[in-house]
Amino acid sequence: MEPVVPPEITAELTQILSNLVLGDNEIRSNAEKAVNERLAHAPDLYLLALAQFAIVADTEVMRSFSLVLLRRLLFRPVPTPNTLSSTDSASSSTSQPVPSFHSLTAPRLSLFDHLSTSALTNLERLLLHSLSHEPAASVRRKTVDTISDVANQGMLRGRPWHALQAQVFSMTQATDVTNGVTGEGLRESAYRVFAGCPNLVMDLQTDAVLGVLGKGLRDEQSIDVRYAALLASVAYLSHADAHQLAQSLSLMYPILDTLPPLAHSINQPAMATSPTSIEDKTPTAHLQSFLVALTPLCSAHPNLFNPHLSALLNFLPPLLLANTDPGPTPTVRAPYPTGLGGDDRSGSFSTPTGSPSRESPTVETEDEEEGQSLRLSALEFMLSLCEARPSMFRKNSSQTSMTGVNIGEGWIAVLVRACLEGMAELDEDNPYGTPGGLSQWLTDDPTTSSAAENDSPPALYEQSLDRLACAMGGKAILPPSFQYIPSMMANYDWRSRHAGLMAIAAIAEGTGKVMAHELGRVVELVVPMFKDSHPRVRYAACQCVGQLCTDIEEVIEQYHEQLFAVLIPALEDPEPRVHSHAAAALINFCEGVERDTLLPYLDHIVQRLLKLLNPDADPTQVRSYVQEQVITTLAMVADASEATFAQYYHSIMPLLINVLRNANGAEYRKMRLKAMECAGLIAIAVGREIFRPDSNILVELLIRIQKSPFDPQDTQLSHYLMGTWAKICQAMGPEFEPYLPAVMPDLLATASMKADVSVYDEDEEKAEDREGWETVNMDGQTFGIRTAAIEEKCQAFETMVIYASTLNARYAPYLAQSLEITLPALRFYFHDGVREACALLLPMLLHCGQQSGTLTDQMIAATLQQLINVISDEQDSTFLASLYKALDDCVKLLGGRSVLNADYVNAIIQATKRQLHTLAQKRRSRAARPSSFLDDDREDLALLEEMEDFALEEMAKVLSMLNSNHELLVAISSVKELGTNQYQTEIEEDG
Repeated sequence: MEPVVPPEITAELTQILSNLVLGDNEIRSNAEKAVNERLAHAPDLYLLALAQFAIVADTEVMRSFSLVLLRRLLFRPVPTPNTLSSTDSASSSTSQPVPSFHSLTAPRLSLFDHLSTSALTNLERLLLHSLSHEPAASVRRKTVDTISDVANQGMLRGRPWHALQAQVFSMTQATDVTNGVTGEGLRESAYRVFAGCPNLVMDLQTDAVLGVLGKGLRDEQSIDVRYAALLASVAYLSHADAHQLAQSLSLMYPILDTLPPLAHSINQPAMATSPTSIEDKTPTAHLQSFLVALTPLCSAHPNLFNPHLSALLNFLPPLLLANTDPGPTPTVRAPYPTGLGGDDRSGSFSTPTGSPSRESPTVETEDEEEGQSLRLSALEFMLSLCEARPSMFRKNSSQTSMTGVNIGEGWIAVLVRACLEGMAELDEDNPYGTPGGLSQWLTDDPTTSSAAENDSPPALYEQSLDRLACAMGGKAILPPSFQYIPSMMANYDWRSRHAGLMAIAAIAEGTGKVMAHELGRVVELVVPMFKDSHPRVRYAACQCVGQLCTDIEEVIEQYHEQLFAVLIPALEDPEPRVHSHAAAALINFCEGVERDTLLPYLDHIVQRLLKLLNPDADPTQVRSYVQEQVITTLAMVADASEATFAQYYHSIMPLLINVLRNANGAEYRKMRLKAMECAGLIAIAVGREIFRPDSNILVELLIRIQKSPFDPQDTQLSHYLMGTWAKICQAMGPEFEPYLPAVMPDLLATASMKADVSVYDEDEEKAEDREGWETVNMDGQTFGIRTAAIEEKCQAFETMVIYASTLNARYAPYLAQSLEITLPALRFYFHDGVREACALLLPMLLHCGQQSGTLTDQMIAATLQQLINVISDEQDSTFLASLYKALDDCVKLLGGRSVLNADYVNAIIQATKRQLHTLAQKRRSRAARPSSFLDDDREDLALLEEMEDFALEEMAKVLSMLNSNHELLVAISSVKELGTNQYQTEIEEDG
């Protein structure tokens, strides 16, 4: 192909790109600056040079790098000569601060938008040439990615790429080597383009598209072509409208037909696998890739799979279930059998050791890790269908598969069994990937070793069981779960007992309403496990009880005697990890237990906790994580027992003050934070009179900590300091006033912080790598929001609520600053908690001003005007209720209807009319939806309708204050009647 840029430009760019991939930071940085400078002055020339270099470069590495760089540069904001943005492939993302929220939705012009028509035409020609002539498959896939982005962005801007459409359709027919590229390679690339840019075919005749996709799915020469066609088919169906989907149902047959040959080839000798792959993958890895590619369609259009559930129920279980025999079931006479390979399969399931199962066909994989990946992918496929359309499996509960198995029940039973099997597959010598076996697990600090556990296969199976229970509810999950769990708890293998306990904990949230009726049996299973010989089982028992207390309130009310009888002694377990976890489980008790229920156990709990906090043992043997947990538990116990905790005050507070005074090293960072929190909660619990003698000491220590040099590693310090100051204010009441000058400057600064937002030039997945940030996509651009700063902002407003409500008139010196910060924050759309706190705070600030005589007419006018303006624009029904309540409270506080002039009244009425019209439209639109669309959304819709009713009630209060016979009160009743309540009445009691 003839060059489109002068040779000197190509030579210059070659040198720049060579410098960009070097390891020397200075050379690479200079190369980045050179790229920015040239793009700022001549984007057409250098982008075309980059595209040309992707064709003519000598090495695959440089051609790939050119395509990746081209893709990134085309759609980033237009650079200026001073813009520095990393283009090193090792630097996954760079950010540019965004000045305000409103700028996020403004059009953002990229380099692509500044290219001339001729430059765009030449760019497209170069990319098409690369697509059809690039001999290396890996480079060609980079070409596909770049082409897909250019095509998608061009279509968004009204520039269809007809030449690409024609060339790609032609490539799907390629059979021979063309331009040095095999027919299989051309076909694969064509289908990958369809997958990356489905809009190329969305406007074509459906039959023609289905024919092309079906041909690729049935490609007999290359598994890579079939895989690319699968990606294209999934993309097409995911983007199709309802009419196209109805015409495309037949495509599901060739899609699903790609799977059985792969499963069959797993057990065949290597020479027998005829369709070859460009990539060096095993059949197991290929099958796993196909399942992963197909899974998004489960979430996007689960109904497409409904006619195929029977076939899938025959195909998937052998991929998913372990291929081992559980061995003999323990009995009273033989509780610890030594033999394996028992024939009785009743009520049992596969465990990690044993001989091949005779129950069902299995897949023997070439590699254990690949086999595990395949199992997890099959699990995710089935689970995604359950989460996307639970009703599909409830409706199929009366239908049977080809083998006579009930489809709905069989599907759920397979998933439950697979999860339980996977949870029991702990490696005793290498649990959760930690070398050293049990001894290492006992030694590890659980607060720092959780990452490996959360990513391990047993943990993934546990998370899947939790998701399944939340999706399907108790009626579907409890019967198959407790078909296996009792025998697991009686199994000689500690891993099965451990898995059984963790399974109960995992399903508690999703099945709580139904499990509440069987709590007696559950408690009977769990309680004996606290005396198990294996520490990990005892640990799991603590986890199970703690989770039950969180998810099922009845467990505390009905069975507190049985559970306290085992949990309190667990505080004296010989293993630190176990007694620490028992202390953690007690927190869950304290959060849900009535004070009178807790009091009889208080002595036993506090005595054991104090012994753990200040043990007689060698100080070098004391585990810091145990002490940190004990301090947290003491805080919760104090909060739950209230004034009764005063009898322990003089034993505990000196210990906490000692920690705050002396625990200065980095290793004590977390303990110091916990001590702050605990001291504050105890101060509230025991009251002002008991706390007063220590209040000055504690305040002085907090001020010293607050003024200490900033430690970037101590990321939680400001959060805990803010929370502790608020607790001390609650404990001291008006006596806290002298300390306001020490706390308010930092508090006001935190409350007034802007949202820390960044715009990324890179892929969203890489942007998400930044810890403490969340990403959102808007207008094709990825934005990152630093969540930690927003949470602190929310906490600051919540703390101001405590100060203002506790101190009243004494808060007056900070009234004007607080109002100045609070009023605009009613529109802080990044965090609902900030807005709710502001709505709650406003009446309190006005009350403070009234009590102190510092409230001005300007403050009143600004508050009322902002509330009315925000009400007029608000779209969130939940927050709308809070706004109307805030307005109602403020007006009543200021003297009632008389404080509102005609302009205010008219503005309130117009805002309310607007909101009533919007709510009426929403309710009519929902009522018009077919009932079939509501099956899996009823609970959400019922909650939404309830929130709207709250808003309507608050509206009515404001209107009644204006005029008890206001005409809009009738309109409010009419809008309420549009809410059918059908969502609530038809929700199944499935919890």
